Amino acid sequence: MTSKTKNIVQWVAAGLVAAVFLMSGAMKFNLAADALAQMESQGITPAMAKNLALIEILSAILFLLPRTSVLGTLLLTAYMGGAIATHYTHGQPLMAPCVVLAIVWLVSVWRNAELKTRLFGS
Repeated sequence: MTSKTKNIVQWVAAGLVAAVFLMSGAMKFNLAADALAQMESQGITPAMAKNLALIEILSAILFLLPRTSVLGTLLLTAYMGGAIATHYTHGQPLMAPCVVLAIVWLVSVWRNAELKTRLFGS
């Protein structure tokens, strides 16, 4: 794979990850009644949902930009850690947030040579 092709594939992968979080954040701004009821059953008020949406959108943008992608990775990791904890405390399946978190890290390590070096030493 040429470096240009690799760069394009990395951008597409990062774009797909960011799109998941951007769409999720956008949906939190316009909560349907059933989604609002589920979030309220977890102790999340509509105002909290909007704050979470802002955090999610900002973190996704930081993840997408090359200069701030490591910061975005850390913020998305913290966000998904909170999602995993919320799912766990309410007896919900953990597979989806864990898979999303793993994909965030796979894409981030693949995109950021410095992060790969710091984690794996090569």
